[in-house]
Amino acid sequence: MLAQVHSAAVLGVDGFGVTVEVNVGLGLPGVHFVGLGASAVKEGAVRVRAALQHAGFSLPPRKVVINLAPADIKKDGAAFDLPIAIGVLVAHEIIPASAVEGVVFLGELGLDGSLRRVSGALPVGMYARAIGARALVLPRASAGEAAGLDGLEVLQAGSISEVVTWLRAEGALAPAMARPRLDASRSDDVDLADVRGLEYPKLALEVAAAGGHNLLFVGAPGAGKSMLARRLATILPPLDDDEALEASVIWSVAGQLDGAPRLGRRPFRAPHHEVSVQGLIGGGAVPRPGEISLAHHGVLFLDELPEFKRPALEALRQPLEERQVTIVRARAAVRFPASFALVAAMNPCPCGYHDTGVRACTCDVGRVRAYRGRLSGPLLDRFDIQVRVPPTDLRQLTAERAGEPSARVRERVVAARVRQRERLRGTPFRSNAELGARDLERVLGAAPGAVDALLTIVERRGLSPRALHRLLRVGRTIADLAGRDEVRREDLLCAVEFRCLDQ
Repeated sequence: MLAQVHSAAVLGVDGFGVTVEVNVGLGLPGVHFVGLGASAVKEGAVRVRAALQHAGFSLPPRKVVINLAPADIKKDGAAFDLPIAIGVLVAHEIIPASAVEGVVFLGELGLDGSLRRVSGALPVGMYARAIGARALVLPRASAGEAAGLDGLEVLQAGSISEVVTWLRAEGALAPAMARPRLDASRSDDVDLADVRGLEYPKLALEVAAAGGHNLLFVGAPGAGKSMLARRLATILPPLDDDEALEASVIWSVAGQLDGAPRLGRRPFRAPHHEVSVQGLIGGGAVPRPGEISLAHHGVLFLDELPEFKRPALEALRQPLEERQVTIVRARAAVRFPASFALVAAMNPCPCGYHDTGVRACTCDVGRVRAYRGRLSGPLLDRFDIQVRVPPTDLRQLTAERAGEPSARVRERVVAARVRQRERLRGTPFRSNAELGARDLERVLGAAPGAVDALLTIVERRGLSPRALHRLLRVGRTIADLAGRDEVRREDLLCAVEFRCLDQ
């Protein structure tokens, strides 16, 4: 008998349908897979057989052919175990074929018949809702990811026995329960109020948050670069519903949503400097999102920037401009969103004390140049704001007065973002940092003579046209924080001061 069971898989961040066809017929006993399934899919035959035996289903030795359609897209992972097992039982007429119509199944089976967590439950749920499925059956550990989708009945199960009992109308499956939103920022214990002194770097942090600008801190070890960077997420505006859904889909594909329906805060990712290109950008035989996509609508922090591998840093350049990363494979090109705020930190030299006034630098000129030479000019140009973090005055650390709290700074950032949204209404841009050259000219609103003064400085320093446009964007953000429609000369001069590596 031939059975057809509906399932789904994920390509990039989008779910697509997979029809599991199971044919049981005459021939030598065995299981034959077709349909471009990877080794993890084919190994499912062993898991399915053991799971069905432990669940009490004794099947006669028959020839079983399993096809995963469409056959031109590679399928990977163990999430097809459940639909394969259901298909085998339907083909053996243990489950009526009508019971599986309109139902999408996804789940990995343990040898004891239990259902285990799978990744990608949220985009699969979005696909099931789009095709009008009457129900989506998921493992209990993953069902919460899709529970928040309106217009779709999401059912959770702990074992294959529970699913079979439901399909045979001998019992019921519980609806999925949404867990609390996942906090991906890991910033509950940090606040800008903890930072005393460092007013100029804190201003740069506020401007970066208000305009979505990339930010680079340069300073001696212990100056507070990492401390400042980790507080950027605390002053960004809250995630809106669309942003939360976009970011949550990526985390679901990566298997990091942990059963929660949505992210509750903006992501904060801080990969180690030994991260590979694939780990940072994404990739693999079946492409998976990297750190830059997991930071979508959040913060990507690169500490000790020059210590990162040169290929990984160079691979960042295109995603920083396009706000997405495209991974090309032989059969498909997969796109992952990657719109994030990049904040990085670096020492001024290998020993960390060149021109800091803290202690004598032990590096010669050649070592300093070689250290900074690890960062290409085009990459540095993509940091709109480059700020030196001076040594902290120890008297300020012992002062009783705390710094300004993140909540108060966030209010100003949100107000500046509101001004930007009103100005950018009808465009695909969300912040000043995303503006192209033509759109920047349209919305700049500079005072007479302000741009001419900036051009004089840019020509004197030999800066690139890209650097000029970034200065104009930062100046626009500074004016937004001040609540002005007009960008003044002092706004652009402040933007110039935020480019310490050009000086």
